[in-house]
Amino acid sequence: MSKRRTHSPEFKAKVAMEAISGRKTIQEIAAGHAIHPIQVSQWKRQLLDGASELFGRGKKTKDKDEGQAKEAELFQQIGRLQMELEWLKKKSQLL
Repeated sequence: MSKRRTHSPEFKAKVAMEAISGRKTIQEIAAGHAIHPIQVSQWKRQLLDGASELFGRGKKTKDKDEGQAKEAELFQQIGRLQMELEWLKKKSQLL
């Protein structure tokens, strides 16, 4: 049984850009890089679908940072509430 090969993101981008350029057919590109033609088509589609994200990264990182800050704040609040709950449980057992 053969093992799966993993390709670097740089290699995938190179192959996808080659496919987008249209100088060679997908079959020729696949044969030249010893990969399956379907893989070339998938990488090409991924590149085309993700191209719009390249120009919107600034906004997404800001939103991501805000989300992480909010998440950290919520985890702190959960921790405080759990401590209070444990304290109340111990207090009620003593009575």
